[in-house]
Amino acid sequence: MKYLLLFIVCLCFQFSNAQPDSLFIKEKEQKYTGPQWSQKNKGTVDISQVSFTNWNAGGSNSISGLAAIFSSLNYKDKFFNWKNNVNLSYGINRQQGRETRKTDDIFEINSNLGFKPDSLSNWFFSARVNFRTQLTNGFNYPNVSEPISKFLAPGYLFLGAGMEYGKNIDQLSFYFSPLTLKTTFVLDEDLANAGSYGVNPAVLDINGDIIIPGDKIRTEFGVLITNSYQMEVIENINLRNEVSIYSDYINNFGNLDLDWRIDFDFKVNSFVRATFGSHLRYDDDVKTQTQSDIEGEFDEAGAKVQWKQFLGVGFAVDF
Repeated sequence: MKYLLLFIVCLCFQFSNAQPDSLFIKEKEQKYTGPQWSQKNKGTVDISQVSFTNWNAGGSNSISGLAAIFSSLNYKDKFFNWKNNVNLSYGINRQQGRETRKTDDIFEINSNLGFKPDSLSNWFFSARVNFRTQLTNGFNYPNVSEPISKFLAPGYLFLGAGMEYGKNIDQLSFYFSPLTLKTTFVLDEDLANAGSYGVNPAVLDINGDIIIPGDKIRTEFGVLITNSYQMEVIENINLRNEVSIYSDYINNFGNLDLDWRIDFDFKVNSFVRATFGSHLRYDDDVKTQTQSDIEGEFDEAGAKVQWKQFLGVGFAVDF
């Protein structure tokens, strides 16, 4: 796993040093026209459905839906670049013979302020804030009696400062922060007592009663590296890539937390589009469990790679 993460780190540096033209990003010379505010709002709905009637090969009727809202408000002048956005996404799946299941649940807020002392420079002194959590309970299906996640359990807050490179910063950027504070919230008593998502678990007596409740907040201080770029692969096919790598100075420095997302957007017309996405995560603090030899008990199995893939066709509206 460490070799894979090291490879991704090298990949980030490769993209950060690449010129925009090499990523098929075409530069356009624009004269400075003064401070500019720009706002963008986008809503999308993707639906997939399958139905069977007297189908001798078998199958189960199912329907899936994914709705998302993205809103951004950005400011730009000769020396400052301030980007703000909110991302909300929620998806469900209903299959014949089983309960409705959640397929996606994201609530994320980002704010990035950059300043460059020279209007010709491509380097920015940068400060970033990132917050993300989910809105509803998550389960390890088919067990729906014990939630494994809730609103703000976990929740993540990143706050840091560093340097950001971006010749065309809206399309290509590389950010390095040696001073990043990561706070993990587990504001659910049961999950906190269990030590979920890296917080210190509750201290129990010999009878299993709680002596000291589990921590609900975990604070880390480390280094954060991000790389993002977007480009038009060919006409009406756009690609967006985002990689984030974090390592804590104090607890097991060198163990990397990875968040890597790649999305393809296929434009059919002004409203209809198809999307294909891959989202890979690895968090050393998120441990998995395996069935113990003792019935009803589980053993910790360590952290594992998390991967989510999505393919859908739906509607997109800018407003």
